[in-house]
Parts: sequence; structure tokens; C-alpha cells
Amino acid sequence: MKKFKFKIKNVKLAFVILIIFAIILLILYYQFVFADAFTKNNFANQMVEIAEENESPIFSVQRILLYNSANAVDNSENQSLSDMAISQYTDISIYIDNSQTVSDLTDENTVKELYIDNISVTSNSETGTKMLNYKNPLNFGRYQDITTPENNRIDFNIVNTNDENENHNYDEPTFYTDCSNPISLGYLNKDLLTNYSVSNDSSSVSFNGKVLQEAGVNLEDINYTLNFTIHIVNNLNQKFAYNMKLDVDLDGIYDGYTYRGKNASGTDYQFFKELN
Repeated sequence: MKKFKFKIKNVKLAFVILIIFAIILLILYYQFVFADAFTKNNFANQMVEIAEENESPIFSVQRILLYNSANAVDNSENQSLSDMAISQYTDISIYIDNSQTVSDLTDENTVKELYIDNISVTSNSETGTKMLNYKNPLNFGRYQDITTPENNRIDFNIVNTNDENENHNYDEPTFYTDCSNPISLGYLNKDLLTNYSVSNDSSSVSFNGKVLQEAGVNLEDINYTLNFTIHIVNNLNQKFAYNMKLDVDLDGIYDGYTYRGKNASGTDYQFFKELN
């Protein structure tokens, strides 16, 4: 059998081609093997770092208070109760605990910045206009008209001293740097029923949760779930976030109002410390 012999005429060119081919193989190996393994390892290390940073929470939700009621506005010209707009509202107080890890007030557990965003409301009915915004705590338990916050975000003014406290306008979003006051919010489902007229056999209307029953509003339709994120920046410029979810059941509001409180505990209520 005849044997074939290969003779390389240009050894230098062949060597260069071989080097290029080897480099391509290394690049492919890095892309498909090493880089993937490195990414997974880096991700795992980040998860460990995040877990370590959040072992001892600086901020957590301590208590939540909900006051539910309703209101009716008479829009008829002669106050004849023939053109009523009915709204349901909830006043919310959220207390923040900053003493679990650090008992004294330090730059670590005092607040430099506080804001709320990612606001969303879901319910079984699209009736009415649903909104969440800051509410003056002095009006807690009383109907107050509110508006949708600009850019769907609520920015709080931080009170740092007693002098600021004495001179502050609490009609504006307010929170104390030492977390000694609650986050005060108001939810409003405005005009969930309009053009409501009082029946002929009644000469009055209730200006509280009873009006929902009088007007035949089904509570299952207006029960709602409220979602939003609370952001805190402390005086070390460290960032924390808590995703709040409130399932609000209006059962009992036909009696006029409901007032419920919940003490929060456990990891589900801890603010998540973000990595810089």
C-alpha cells in the first residue's frame, strides 16, 4: 500500500495557526466552562454575604394598626340625600423597632431617609378610585380626602431634634429619626358608589361604615390587598427595605368601624439590608 507523507512547507505559518487555534479553544473554554463556574461561585458568595449581613436586623416592623370605616358626601343641591358619593377608607399605623440589635441610639439605628414606593392595590372589584398616601396622624380615625402621591412615591421629612418637632407641619409626611412615631398612612377607595339616594322610608344616612350596608355594598367586592415597599437609609448611609403586604378584611365594618392591631415578630417582618 502506498503511504502518503505530509510535508509542511511553511513551518512558521503552521505554528502561528496552531497558536491561534489554541487561543480560540481557551476562549471557548473560558466562556462555556470557567466563566459559568465563576459566576455561580460569585453568586453563592453574594448570597452568603447577604445572609451574614441580615443575621442581626437593625430595623423591623413591630406593630401594625388598621382602622376601617366609610363616609358619605352629599352632593345634592338642597342636601336632600339624593346624590350621595360613598367612600371606604383605612387608616394605617406602622411602628418600626430599631432596638433589637442596638439598644442605644447610634448612626446605625437612626433614620436619615424614609420613603415608600411600589404601591399597588388589588381587590375583587374595579369600582372606585383606590389610593394610598401619607395621612396626618392627628386625623387618625377620621375621614380625610387624600390624593395619589406624585410618581407613586411617598417621601417623608425626617425630624431630628426637639426644635424641629415643635415647629414641624404634620400635614406633610413626617417620621422621627429615632423611630419613636409610627409611619402614618391613609388608604382611600373614593367614590366606590356614586349617585346614591336614601330610600323614601329613611330620612337619614350613616356617615361611617354602616352606610356600606345601607347602600348594599358587598364587602367581598371591596376587601383588598395592599402592597408597597418601605425604604430606610440610616445615618451610615446603609440601605434597608421591607416589602409590606396587607390583606385587609372589612368584616365587621357594617357596625360602623373596625379597629385591629397586630404585633409583628419573626424574620418575616425584618427589613432587608441591601449590599452597597
